[in-house]
Amino acid sequence: MSRPQVALGVHHAPRGVCDRIALGFTKLLRLCADTFFARRYGHRAIVLETVAAVPGMVGATLTHLRCLRRMEDDKGWIRTLMEEAENERMHLMTFIEVAQPTVFERIIILGVQWVFYVCFFLLYLASPRTAHRVVGYFEEEAVISYTHYLADIDAGRSANPPAPAIARHYWKLPADATLRDVVLVVRADEAHHRDVNHGFASELGGGQSGAVSPYPDHAAELRPEA
Repeated sequence: MSRPQVALGVHHAPRGVCDRIALGFTKLLRLCADTFFARRYGHRAIVLETVAAVPGMVGATLTHLRCLRRMEDDKGWIRTLMEEAENERMHLMTFIEVAQPTVFERIIILGVQWVFYVCFFLLYLASPRTAHRVVGYFEEEAVISYTHYLADIDAGRSANPPAPAIARHYWKLPADATLRDVVLVVRADEAHHRDVNHGFASELGGGQSGAVSPYPDHAAELRPEA
């Protein structure tokens, strides 16, 4: 299969206090993830993807309600954010097949998801621009993490089993696809989300959105027919 085109090393230089807060918060969470998971990338993905699927749903919900109140067009943001949430959930369903979460990790997921949902909901109400900037920085770190995961697979430090069936269907991968192929398309997804959310934040700040990394091809139906 062809290698998805991903712009690595993309970083939005913080401008202003809100951007610096968003970046600092992201770096703090990155430190926590590195400390807890180290190189257990499959388990890291399971926990973090349960959180990554929250912002798109929150943003879509609040954007939908705002457009209803103001009786204005959403400029396509709602569908984009809903698709982002669905895409992140498919990342989770894929890595569930790769690394089964422990009971302790399931407990962490319950606590972290609720705390993050409430905090992000309040942040989006107060400042949608900052909320999208946070997500943009989250996705920058996700691209870095999946790049490290690929390096571990290539070096033989992480296993490279056959790709789960749900992943082969969703990303239209060949029958002989492996986990490495899955990580490549997941990283491309995250790069796309990174650029979209940084673009949304810039637009809300009165600026212009930049180039967006291409989205991998996804199946119309999330799961193959029985």
